[in-house]
Amino acid sequence: MNDQKELDKALSVMDGKPYPAYKAIKGGYGYQDYEIWIDHVQGDPFAIPSKIRVRIPISTAGFPKDTYHNECRNVALCDFLARRFHHSIKKYNTQKQGSGKSGAIEIDRLGQEVLKTSSMVIIDGCIEARFLVGFPAFGRRIAGKIALHMFSETIPQIVEDSLYFKKLPADKLYRHIETVEDAEFIRERLSKLDLIAFIADDSVLPRSSGVDPRPLSAEGVIPFQSCQSMEASITLPNRGEITGMGIRKGVTLIVGGGYHGKSTLLNALEYGIYNHILDDGREFVVTNADAVKIRAEDGRSIQNLNIDPFISNLPFDQDTTEFSTANASGSTSQAANILEALEMGASTLLLDEDTLATNFMIRDMRMKNLIAKEKEPITPFVEHVRSLYEEKGISTVIVMGGSGDYFSLAEAVIGMIEYRPHDLTSQSHQIAKENPLPEYFDATPPSGIQRIPVPNVLSPSKGKRPVDIKIEDLLYMRFGTHKVQVGAVEQLVHPSQLRTIGYAIHYAGRYMDGKNSIKEICRLVLADIREKGLDCLSDREARGDFAEFRSYELAATLNRFRALRVKQRC
Repeated sequence: MNDQKELDKALSVMDGKPYPAYKAIKGGYGYQDYEIWIDHVQGDPFAIPSKIRVRIPISTAGFPKDTYHNECRNVALCDFLARRFHHSIKKYNTQKQGSGKSGAIEIDRLGQEVLKTSSMVIIDGCIEARFLVGFPAFGRRIAGKIALHMFSETIPQIVEDSLYFKKLPADKLYRHIETVEDAEFIRERLSKLDLIAFIADDSVLPRSSGVDPRPLSAEGVIPFQSCQSMEASITLPNRGEITGMGIRKGVTLIVGGGYHGKSTLLNALEYGIYNHILDDGREFVVTNADAVKIRAEDGRSIQNLNIDPFISNLPFDQDTTEFSTANASGSTSQAANILEALEMGASTLLLDEDTLATNFMIRDMRMKNLIAKEKEPITPFVEHVRSLYEEKGISTVIVMGGSGDYFSLAEAVIGMIEYRPHDLTSQSHQIAKENPLPEYFDATPPSGIQRIPVPNVLSPSKGKRPVDIKIEDLLYMRFGTHKVQVGAVEQLVHPSQLRTIGYAIHYAGRYMDGKNSIKEICRLVLADIREKGLDCLSDREARGDFAEFRSYELAATLNRFRALRVKQRC
């Protein structure tokens, strides 16, 4: 390994040379008490910036063991450091000069959720920060003096400000770690408490806007307060006892008028599968890890899926036990989304009437009288929701503001009135009793049929590139020549998750042997990630733009490949 002086000298003599001369500095350099590794040098100043790592022994950085001694605290510490590193970049890298991406310093930017990422890791007894640096140039000539300043002044300042315990606000760091640990503690105990979710009192559920996930800070924001009948208390390892509303297993309805907070509550539950940063407002809105948001998704492809529990008796004797389509309707896509979630082992379904197919959810009495059952292929979800729970143990939370057909089927009915929850269970059951409907047929719940991908169908190669995987925010993934639409996979929260899923699908090829099911393949991939880290998904240098994901989103993305071919396990 070379030392800093050699890097400084090399950058000084490169000034004015053609840009490719930068490739000579690839490698590792020893600074005073940490290392800088230049793993990849960009081809020109307009290309993706160069990949850099800083490695500092955690003992040298001075972090006490209680900040990282278990997996949960490890993830929380790395999350805090990545955010601090990003803040330090904005603080010290203020004079960007040159062409293209010259002078840029970037680390994977995180949102409101705390995720395990590859941008900041603890590995081999070291804290390792992975980030991008735009090597400076004027035109395509090396700006050596600017590069020298970046590596001798700017980057060391960022490192000093963000990766040493003595430089950090210790109180804030510990509160961040403890908040994440407490939230995870709640999630691990939900099932023992017979709950699927918990919403702490004084939580701030509304977000700034539909495109800004930060908490709403306007005057008049109403903090969440549980209704007394649904109140639950949990004693946390760090914060002590907190109270809030517990949502029990079974069927739960969220009702109320428009703009009273129904969807806001469900949205909080939807993202309660993740831990959140301090002061997010949803720190202690916690949902079980196997909860999946379901919606209609017109136009999606479906491959060899048994949709018969929900849709059967199609015209012209179309087979619904091995159903495929390139352009599903709203009801068919919703059926597929439920069945695929159950195929993966989901224990809780979250549904919001705003994004559902009405004809899939209910058939009222007048429509039943007009259209005979034998002429209606769809068995509505209302006829499945009880058997799903009673026979399969699968809970459901439904936002339903336009129909009372589910009243008699629900264990709990939460009425949102001016953003405050009220227990309307007794009233709704009384209304159902006084206004009886024809008994719904209690349909047989869907079975857990497993589907097996056909090997060697999905390739990430494109042209001369053996692996070409790109993402467009959280809307599309380009996987070689395949374009996959994932905008309806709503529980993805960070673009790096989708990028990582793309590489995970490529990695999963080793397990697509014509015998393993989609569920088994996903579990094998995630087991490797737990054992080896996210780095196992990349065949090249260590990446700083990966983020953890669940098996549900991995399977959901895989299922949306139009080229996917599967067979059902007999």
